[in-house]
Amino acid sequence: MQNQLELPAAVIFDMDGVLVNSNPFHLAKWVDFLNHHQIGYQEEELPELILGKRNDTAFRHFFGPDITKEESKNLSEELEAAFRKAFKPHAKPLPGLDALIRECHAAGIPMAVASSAMRKNIDFVVDALGYRSYFRSIISGDEVTHAKPDPEIYLKAAGHLGVDPADAVAFEDSYVGIGAVKNAGIKCVAIASTFPIERLVPLADLAVPSFEYINLEKLRALFVAEGESSQVAR
Repeated sequence: MQNQLELPAAVIFDMDGVLVNSNPFHLAKWVDFLNHHQIGYQEEELPELILGKRNDTAFRHFFGPDITKEESKNLSEELEAAFRKAFKPHAKPLPGLDALIRECHAAGIPMAVASSAMRKNIDFVVDALGYRSYFRSIISGDEVTHAKPDPEIYLKAAGHLGVDPADAVAFEDSYVGIGAVKNAGIKCVAIASTFPIERLVPLADLAVPSFEYINLEKLRALFVAEGESSQVAR
């Protein structure tokens, strides 16, 4: 492990609900999609069934376990094309995110995106925000075998950045995403953009209402406070 003064050695971001407030648009397009395909659902259950998860996982729930990869791919293209069209006029960083990214960049901290989304969606969002040059690595759900909460995507991101997972920090908003970060041995900051902060506190190393409550000093404090219980910043 590096000297605590130099940590975090890397910062990794999920995308939906972290870089952008896209989840309401995903939910709306999922409702349209399920209605179009005449698939029954309970709307109050949708957030936990789809947010933070790869589409193929959700498709197996709604269409059955025998859905083929080709069917899943075609359905995903249909769903996500509708999302991109609806979200394009609204793509902007979450409050406080821009300041944090610029602070980390100025400090020479390498950054990556590790999202369950398809690569087309990540490229669309990163380019819409103008953040392409800030990210040394971008990993999509298409590029891993095991979906979150498996740690594969975060371990891969840490590997691409050339850091020990224990020396990195990742930002997540979903339960499965937080699980993936912690399973990878990475410090996790939960952003309460999607689920109530009270439900995130026990799961993450730090839970914040938004990026406006976080800065590099607070990220470094996570390593100084090694072994302490999870925290909430208000």
